Amino acid sequence: MYGVVTEVPAPVELYDAAHAAVGQRSGAKIDGLLVHIGRPTSSGFQVIEVWESREHFDRYNREVVGPVMADLAQGQPAPVVPPSVEFDVRGLVIPAANLYH
Repeated sequence: MYGVVTEVPAPVELYDAAHAAVGQRSGAKIDGLLVHIGRPTSSGFQVIEVWESREHFDRYNREVVGPVMADLAQGQPAPVVPPSVEFDVRGLVIPAANLYH
């Protein structure tokens, strides 16, 4: 499993708009995504995710998140923010999903 934390120095409203747009494109099922958490921070917002693999993360960002951010940028350069922290996940428990790794 692959974990990632991304700090985005942009208004949290950008997260809200991107989250809604990604949801419209992807629906509830996102291939390879195990958990996603978005939260506001003092400098913008933070996204914490756990994926089945780095390849799932890269493909989804390339095929879905990138185009959504480009659409939201409306002709301006879309923000490209590399992950702040990348980590191998040693354990993941989501009781509501009956997931125990």
